[in-house]
Amino acid sequence: MRIATCSLRHLFCPLLALVLVACAPAPIYKNAPNAITAPPALVAQSPERYPGGDVIWGGRIVQVTTFANHSEIELLAYPLDSSQRPQLNDIGNGRFIAVMPGYVEPLDYPAGALMTMSGKLNGTRVGMVGEANYVFPLVSVAQSHVWTPKEMNAGRNNVQFGVGVGVGIR
Repeated sequence: MRIATCSLRHLFCPLLALVLVACAPAPIYKNAPNAITAPPALVAQSPERYPGGDVIWGGRIVQVTTFANHSEIELLAYPLDSSQRPQLNDIGNGRFIAVMPGYVEPLDYPAGALMTMSGKLNGTRVGMVGEANYVFPLVSVAQSHVWTPKEMNAGRNNVQFGVGVGVGIR
């Protein structure tokens, strides 16, 4: 009897892990072989180390500014999970500006929304955050995705374990 219980446990645990991993959505963008993994804050400190590199970054949209032939989206960067969704339970990784060709409708990129984009680094620009000077890495965007709340929760495990009494409201 003891042998059967051990065998079942050894079979069940890896199977459970496989099921949980299989539920996670796949990444939306393919990583380039030479992709830069440094966060925007580090790139801003020494941009000469990362000329023209490919990035996949994401974060919370701060603001959108439109110009005659392009639009710029300022984002507060967050680390991305395995599905390339911004992880808000982590600390911010600096700010960057996503430069989009043509006109971008600001209502399609609302302040506070979460976004992931892929593109190439294209230098930096000094700007302001409040009254402080700030160095923004500039990214020429190839692809972008604004996440819906449903997409942000897709594949997340709703099972929680604990001891005690609790009340959960969603």
